[in-house]
Amino acid sequence: MSYLFLFILFLPFKLIGKLFYKKTGRNLVIQTAKIGDFVNVTPLLAHLKHSDVLISKTVRPLAQHDETIDTLFLIEEHKKSLWRKFRLAFKLLNRYENVYLLQPNSTNLFFASTCNAANKQFLSTYTRRWYQALFYLMANGVVEHGKYTLSIDNYLKLADRNLTWKDQPKHATRPLRIPAEYPPILDQPNVIKIGLSISAGNKAKTIPPATWNRLFESLSDLPCYYYIFGSKNEQVWLDDLLKVTGERDNFVNLIGQISLEDLPHAISKMDFYIASDSGNVYIADAVGVPVILIYGPCCVKEQRPLGNVLLIGDDANTNSFVFETRYYFDKPKEELFALSNENLREINNFIVNNLTTS
Repeated sequence: MSYLFLFILFLPFKLIGKLFYKKTGRNLVIQTAKIGDFVNVTPLLAHLKHSDVLISKTVRPLAQHDETIDTLFLIEEHKKSLWRKFRLAFKLLNRYENVYLLQPNSTNLFFASTCNAANKQFLSTYTRRWYQALFYLMANGVVEHGKYTLSIDNYLKLADRNLTWKDQPKHATRPLRIPAEYPPILDQPNVIKIGLSISAGNKAKTIPPATWNRLFESLSDLPCYYYIFGSKNEQVWLDDLLKVTGERDNFVNLIGQISLEDLPHAISKMDFYIASDSGNVYIADAVGVPVILIYGPCCVKEQRPLGNVLLIGDDANTNSFVFETRYYFDKPKEELFALSNENLREINNFIVNNLTTS
């Protein structure tokens, strides 16, 4: 609620600034979530062609290599003090003609509402609070987003109510950034290269080692190499996995070896990608790699890969949503991410069939 009081304090400056406002043709897109959410914003960025963005510094390595983005504002740099908040508000005040708010928390609602843009389009979600009503009065249009509506569709509808995800593909970087050097093992010949994320940003959504081991055993007749992606702090998850699987010759440990800006290219080298609801599956989807999503408690009707994807999970377990993420669940992870014999057959067939048609 503190941002509501800040907005009321800023309101006189906004009204004075409005006297000098002129249309600029510039776009501002506000989405301060993490990797997967940023990739899901790229269809809107592509549709708009050129935009400034207010984002998290986590995704800067991707955003700085995106030709649809002109100027980056990093939310972490502007919410540390009252002075920094007001400084950014004044910078945004008369700069834009169009403002698109995709993650409507109070911080972002404040910055979007301070703008004197001619066209302000806000997403409204199931987590909306009563005290945010004043912010929404500043919007020219509102797109209502529910738990079982596709987030990408609603992001695009902020710009054009007729658009859907089929009208504009995703990208990770645009164009795909090719690093000068990368690990030669990514070009390993005569194997099926399967990228893995063995943990997720939300550890409650991390696939347990027993599930991975069951999957590896079911694919043992295929010449699979498993490329394990992740940041340095995810080594502990690999250590736990190896306690169950033992050392394997077909494991390629890339943890801590691939920077985020090089990650889309590295993942594009894979034949498949398997993970729970993590940022990397959205990168894989964006670079055209077939995805096997073991979705556990996450609602796939709201957000999921949209290309060549096999969805594995039980909708009865759905209990976590984009704007209402849960960190604790009533069921153990071994049950949420369990793989039945039928699931394993589906995964095997998905891999074999895609190899046959590629």
